[in-house]
Amino acid sequence: MRIDPASTATAVLTLVGGPANVTSVTHCMTRLRLTLADPTALDEAGLRAVPEVLGLVCDGPHCQVVLGPGVVEEVTEAVAGALAEAAAARAAEGGAEPSDGRSKQGSSRQGSSGQETGVRTALRRVANVFVPLIPALIGCGILSGLNGLLLNAGRLSSLSPALSAIASAFLALIAVFVGINTAREFGGTPVLGGAVAAVVVYPGVAKVTVFGAHLSPGQGGVLGALAAALLATRVEKWVRGRVPGALDVLLTPTVTVLVSGLVTLYGLMYAAGAVATAIGTAANWLLTTAGAAAGLVLGGLFLPLVMLGLHQALIPIHTTLISQQGYTVLLPLLSMAGAGQVGASLAVYVRLRHDGELRTTIRSALPAGLLGVGEPLIYGVCLPLGRPFLTACAGGAAGGAFVGFFAMLGTTVGATAIGPSGWALFPLLTGNRGAGAAVAVYAGGLLTGYVVGFAATYLFGLPRAPRPSAAT
Repeated sequence: MRIDPASTATAVLTLVGGPANVTSVTHCMTRLRLTLADPTALDEAGLRAVPEVLGLVCDGPHCQVVLGPGVVEEVTEAVAGALAEAAAARAAEGGAEPSDGRSKQGSSRQGSSGQETGVRTALRRVANVFVPLIPALIGCGILSGLNGLLLNAGRLSSLSPALSAIASAFLALIAVFVGINTAREFGGTPVLGGAVAAVVVYPGVAKVTVFGAHLSPGQGGVLGALAAALLATRVEKWVRGRVPGALDVLLTPTVTVLVSGLVTLYGLMYAAGAVATAIGTAANWLLTTAGAAAGLVLGGLFLPLVMLGLHQALIPIHTTLISQQGYTVLLPLLSMAGAGQVGASLAVYVRLRHDGELRTTIRSALPAGLLGVGEPLIYGVCLPLGRPFLTACAGGAAGGAFVGFFAMLGTTVGATAIGPSGWALFPLLTGNRGAGAAVAVYAGGLLTGYVVGFAATYLFGLPRAPRPSAAT
């Protein structure tokens, strides 16, 4: 059924304390992300009861409203528009300055101190840097996979250079976008963060020698760009607080770029390169020596990460592996969690034949689940029932162990981009033995996750008696 984004936005804003209580709004693939000035004004029970809301993840002033793909973009736009109108009205009355509801980065962070742990804060802010990059990563990854298929089939070879350029350009310059987003997230000037991060990928760094060796363009990758832009933000704030206002426009950007650029060249690129290399080495070692156990743990624990909204913090690791090896070997393992949940939901559908409302929810959410969007099934089916969430994790663990076992045998499965999972990941699959072997192993993992998730839920995840209806 088609929803009315404006009505949903109005309901959400009312239940979070009104437009004046929202200091920033953004979204990822499935979640509306709000920062609240006063978290106590949030009506969690009322917000969960909104028909379009699939789930809610709140942590201090930060509120994630799970709406699902497609819907979240429309509702976010409506929320941002409502915030802009409210801000304009306040400004006309002599209150606050107009705002578009998206750019008040400083105020959106101030309320978080003391209300969430340092680790949670760090993970959330790293996610805020990388989540906006996901659409480009998906698009470029699919084009890269299409280009590979065309080359292998010996078709459209004349078009291949153009497709390769389009697919590779973003990844070649991703450091710049990371720098821009990092500076914006941490309160600096975005273009200065991008300028310093650009040093990481500039071809001319090959002429710079550090510790007796020439630097390589891209050395340190997104981790180096993140560190460089964070340093630039700190330097910018320090300089701006000490130079006269008349000289700020000249001295602040110059000193920021100079100091941060030199530290990036002679320290951060080398250090971040070593960390990135260690990540790649550790991932390969883990899969080749303990792949089944690693897959079991990663596949089994990923659903709780998604439930808590912490899964986005893994994006820098995925991006680092893609830049190093051409694909990330972790995403196919983690994707098995969705397979376990699909199997668990199907078992619920079969067992609870008399629960028409729940079966309708499963029918509507299952297509998204098969395509790797797990929140509708998490919050609409498995988590409310309790035990099916655990048995879904068991299915994900089994699927992950299957994929990891083949990695131990020498067949690794990787994804050339991040974002999709489930069936949507098939066009992005590749590995050390080619796309065909990767697709076969991944499909086997999905099937294992479906079967184990279904069997575990059917046998242990639900009581034999029908579930009481929602009305009771």
